[in-house]
Amino acid sequence: MMKTIVYDSSLRLTQPCVATIGFFDGVHRGHRFLLRQLIEEAQQRQQPAMVITFDRHPRQVLCSDYQPRMLGTLEEKIALLSQTGIDLCVVLPFTPELAALSARDFMQLVLYRQLAVHTLLTGYDNRFGHNRSEGFADYVAYGREMGMEVLAHSPFVMGGVKVSSSVIRSFLQEGEVRLAAQCLGYPYLLSGEVVSGCHVGTGMGFPTANIRPLADKLIPATGAYAVMVTAEGRQWQGMMNIGSRPTFDGRDTTLEVNLFDFDANLYGKTIGVSLVERLRDERKFRNAAELTNQLEHDADEARRILGSWQTSPATIIPPTNENNPPS
Repeated sequence: MMKTIVYDSSLRLTQPCVATIGFFDGVHRGHRFLLRQLIEEAQQRQQPAMVITFDRHPRQVLCSDYQPRMLGTLEEKIALLSQTGIDLCVVLPFTPELAALSARDFMQLVLYRQLAVHTLLTGYDNRFGHNRSEGFADYVAYGREMGMEVLAHSPFVMGGVKVSSSVIRSFLQEGEVRLAAQCLGYPYLLSGEVVSGCHVGTGMGFPTANIRPLADKLIPATGAYAVMVTAEGRQWQGMMNIGSRPTFDGRDTTLEVNLFDFDANLYGKTIGVSLVERLRDERKFRNAAELTNQLEHDADEARRILGSWQTSPATIIPPTNENNPPS
């Protein structure tokens, strides 16, 4: 079972470990490919496998106007990491003081002295330290001076695409949730509190739960989606609309979920919505009747898609038995 430690300046670990460091937004298949390499290195050395990550995106500290669009929250990230088989997760509060450290000082003072990192696995293009001005060859040299071995990990490529958080964000911004799920290893998840809405859907026979999403999470492209919803301790099929309700001259973007075969009050409760496939673009209809006809078609299509889509709670979060990288 993974142990999670929140770093502070008094922390002193003594057992040598094999570690990697990164933000790990989404804990996608590229990350898990790296973590399998980390675990293999740790097992060869009979040492713990450690992941070092941050409590917030570094750009939130370095750039005051940065508006993060994250693939997951810190809590979701820790939950996903706990299923990968690593032994220890250290969460570093990213502060201006930490950002001011040079790469060498960060390796010496934090990684080596405080966290007992004796082997560091990092990408050839991964950069850390003040101004990110140094690279892999510098890290190898610094490590050699302090008794830390620095190794390069192999990148993960799927279908000719190097899987990364930025690639996944691009897919989501285009509404390509199926491609995003292939890279993530699980359907993209939006969670939030159910709040009161305009009740337009109820009058058309499609009552919806209006979600106030968690702060900082990326909202995919507008449109209608087939979704799986976790509510009341169970999973339900459904469809979700992301958009401004142009048929009714809406302006603000809303997230409205219609749960199939569900009849309960969800106001004030938190639900999770996993986006399985995009059904169509958002568009303005001539009247409510035309929209109702489209929603009936959307519901039929969503049921068809979700009926053939194998899901369980284990696939909403990445499974732990991935022994080989996907082809």
